[in-house]
Amino acid sequence: MSTEPEPAEHAEDAEPGTPGTAAEGAAPETGVETDVAQDAVAEDGDAPDGETTKAGDTPDGETAETGAAAGGETADDAEEAKKLSEAEAELAAQRLERERIEQRKAEKKSPIAAGTKLSGKAADLLAAVRAVESGEKPAAAVFSEPAPAPRRTAPESRPQPVPTPPGSATAAPETVESVRRVLTEGGAPDALAAQVAAALGEGADEQLRADPWQLLRVASVRPEQADGFARALLGADCAPDDERRGRAVTVWLLEQAALAGHTALEMPALTAALAQRNVPDADAAVQSTLAEGEALVFQDALDEPGAPPRREQDDDAEGGEEGEERPVRVLVGLERYALAEESLADGLARLINSVPKEDGSAADWEQAAASAGGSAAELIRAVAGHGLVLHAGGEASLAEPAALLSAARGLGLRAWAATHGPIGRDRFGARAARADAPQSAGATDAPEVAVATVAGLLSGAEGPGRDAEGALDLDLLVVLDAPQLDVETAALLTESLPDGSRLVLAGDPAVLWSVGPGRVFADLLAARICPQVASRRPDPGPLGELVSGVGIGELNQVEAPGKEVVIVPVRDAGEAVHRTVQLVADSVPRAIGVPAEETQVITPGHGGAVGTRVLNAALKERLNPGPGRFGGFDPGDRIAYSPAPGRTLPGHVVKADAEGLHLSCAGEAVVVPKERVEQSVRHGWALTAHQAVGARWPAAVVVLPGDAVQALSRPWVYTAFGRGDRHLSVVHGADQALARAVAEIPAKPRTTRLPALLAPQIPTAG
Repeated sequence: MSTEPEPAEHAEDAEPGTPGTAAEGAAPETGVETDVAQDAVAEDGDAPDGETTKAGDTPDGETAETGAAAGGETADDAEEAKKLSEAEAELAAQRLERERIEQRKAEKKSPIAAGTKLSGKAADLLAAVRAVESGEKPAAAVFSEPAPAPRRTAPESRPQPVPTPPGSATAAPETVESVRRVLTEGGAPDALAAQVAAALGEGADEQLRADPWQLLRVASVRPEQADGFARALLGADCAPDDERRGRAVTVWLLEQAALAGHTALEMPALTAALAQRNVPDADAAVQSTLAEGEALVFQDALDEPGAPPRREQDDDAEGGEEGEERPVRVLVGLERYALAEESLADGLARLINSVPKEDGSAADWEQAAASAGGSAAELIRAVAGHGLVLHAGGEASLAEPAALLSAARGLGLRAWAATHGPIGRDRFGARAARADAPQSAGATDAPEVAVATVAGLLSGAEGPGRDAEGALDLDLLVVLDAPQLDVETAALLTESLPDGSRLVLAGDPAVLWSVGPGRVFADLLAARICPQVASRRPDPGPLGELVSGVGIGELNQVEAPGKEVVIVPVRDAGEAVHRTVQLVADSVPRAIGVPAEETQVITPGHGGAVGTRVLNAALKERLNPGPGRFGGFDPGDRIAYSPAPGRTLPGHVVKADAEGLHLSCAGEAVVVPKERVEQSVRHGWALTAHQAVGARWPAAVVVLPGDAVQALSRPWVYTAFGRGDRHLSVVHGADQALARAVAEIPAKPRTTRLPALLAPQIPTAG
């Protein structure tokens, strides 16, 4: 089955671990290098030919110099500095960030004091970057102010921290047309004009002509395609060792690594990938990228496993250990993920080292815990005295966060839960309502169940809203589906919590990790920096027994007297498609009593002979045939709408008109403009496991074709098999590859900096 990456709008559909395929059983460092290096040679691409030319004074270079000077403007130059462009301001902020990282060790010799907010320059820089990006202040005014900016501002002046969907920014028509002419001149598809104009902004045509490799800023473009474009524009001036090419390919590799889940890459992995992309001097390319401020470099200390983190004074100690060198690893990453991990580490340390508000007496908390019993009691006791708590367990364990919410609300806390998607929100809301039922018995106005989606909570569309300081107006937040948190979303959440609040991250550690970069929940579980509660509540029935076995690497045969689990062997792709349609349209409704609209098909990828495209076409023909007059869709079609990378909203088509395609997603009306339909809407009878994570259906049909065995892993099988509540059918054409994947192929390693950033901020015991 094809594993070619999908466009950025559907980045959640691709299996994490791309680019490349890690060797089985590889160590984390080796796995990262293998992933990137193998992606670098995934497709043959020729480096540009011709004479070597030195990069001239490109617009980017001029911007970098001007932006660097902006931070030191005097009062006399303030008016001139106000004219800096947004791009220049961002480069100035990046240079300041690099200086801050260099001073980080000196500034953080002691733990964060209880009840404080983000420390010193971390708060100042984040507030400054927001002010510049939102246009509230010019760069000179922000970066030259002696007084520190507050970490939060009032809601009326604070933009909602919701990510902007890719492609939503529209460039001026004249800009798009000028870019279209440059693309045509270089032999590139003119359909890319709008994307290039949106990525490069004003003067995009001049930037593209001066540096043709800027075409790599468009997510769907690969280096060999940009090389051909550059050869057509530059002619004899195009050369393999062009500095512009080296920088562009370096940034492209870092972006591909982020799609694979890494927040940074080790220097040897990056230089090896550059060499395989025909960059003659990989080290020089990396140094040029760093000098231009397009990436950041870090040195993270490597401590012995289980050893307490060494403090800064240890590095300056005199005596017998003076000559001892501390091992480090050199990492290179993009600024956005570096800032996110720094902010996340600061926010988590603030929660851990702060004393939670004294809401309810210790006796009240203990009484609530005693009433809950079991693992729920452990969770309630942990939350009573700590600002950050981790909770691990399967579907049945969700009863414990529900009991915690009920107890907290009974004690007068403003308690909310947040889920990955609307299906999970509605399911947990029903469970929490049942938990609240005994307490609200006899009440005339039972309290509304406080459950939102993470995206809705951050955007303000759902949840309690924000207080006067811009923080979420709550005392306790329970985030379910925590493995789906990437570093940027997690940083936004922790930054949005008020001082003295409590955060619980709950989820199943065995499911697929987040689509975005990072492995926040897994990193925190491994770091052991806060209380952890492992649920002892097993998932019930044959389905629970099967999925639990997969989680520990065992593919067991289970007794299923009620046909809870059915295996359907197939010989080839054609038979797999036929059996899948038969199961959804006939067998499952007739034998299990679950209608077709409540049965979800899950397959490893979008392409191939049994991918989502083929399966959705076959299922539409059987279940809702029609001409597809609205961009391939008809009223009644099941769809998967992706408003932003990492988010998939199942729903169905209502109608289409001049405004766009009208959808109903979890009961909410959504209108997708016609120019966005192709990028963000797919048919949804069949999904990938990443699209389905965080949701469950009464019945699931998992398709395992023979050409998809390379995409199988233990987390993938665990996630796919766990999407059915009452019934699971497995269309099985993978032979022994299924058992081998469950037993031998764990999650691919990801390179992150979060553990290293957390270690010095958490006080050691004793």
